[in-house]
Amino acid sequence: MTNLPAMRRLKLEEVEPGILVVSFDRPEVMNAIDTATCEDLRDLFAPFSRNPGPWRAIILTGTGDRAFCAGGDLKERQGMTDDQWRAQHDIIEEGAWALLNATAPTIAAVNGVAYGGGCELSLCCDFIYAADTARFALPEVTRGIIPGGGGTQTLSRSVGERRAKELMMTGRPFSAADAHEWGMVNRIVPQAELMSAAMETARAIAANAPVAVQQIKKAVRHGLQTDLTRGLEIEILAYGRTIGTEDRLEGVRAFNEKRKPEFKGR
Repeated sequence: MTNLPAMRRLKLEEVEPGILVVSFDRPEVMNAIDTATCEDLRDLFAPFSRNPGPWRAIILTGTGDRAFCAGGDLKERQGMTDDQWRAQHDIIEEGAWALLNATAPTIAAVNGVAYGGGCELSLCCDFIYAADTARFALPEVTRGIIPGGGGTQTLSRSVGERRAKELMMTGRPFSAADAHEWGMVNRIVPQAELMSAAMETARAIAANAPVAVQQIKKAVRHGLQTDLTRGLEIEILAYGRTIGTEDRLEGVRAFNEKRKPEFKGR
């Protein structure tokens, strides 16, 4: 088993070799995000921007049945000066961007309310599975601010410009069914089956060649930020990264020997 770092607001569990479950662990306040939570996210995920370490798949979820993450802890923010607010928000950005830039594939298992920063952090993951009871919102405008954990960009890329502007300008909550219909959520399952469904997909990803999985993530993300010609060039660079790997040789060998491949990430 991997030696996991100590966290103040996140619970870490290596449920199977190569699969890490990260849980927001403040159920008494619906897993609201405070400064310590964002420091934990930054410190955990920042090292994964270049190297995923031992992890082939990471699931992000919330402790308890009520909330994935209810967003920023406004009680902590009460009375902050402008400078204190900006300093804290720097840490929030660092945590969100660290998750977004993680090399390992990430699955958000949204088990309840995902409001504000909680919704944004789910959107920072590669894809989202949601309980049928889950609800989402980006209500920052009702508090005099705007989404600042990537939401203006990630939501727009998930549901389209016009719908994203409507959701953020009104601050209205929306259901898991809405999010699925709009393309933000990949799959909806009963709450009791959420982690089983996420684990099933995590296992499928973890069984594949790690370098190939990482290069798919890189090619899709960077390719979508440019035109088709440049995107195809990015794909070829990513493809080339897999040719010299031991896993490429193992994959072909296993196919011809009619057995399951044993990928090492090399």
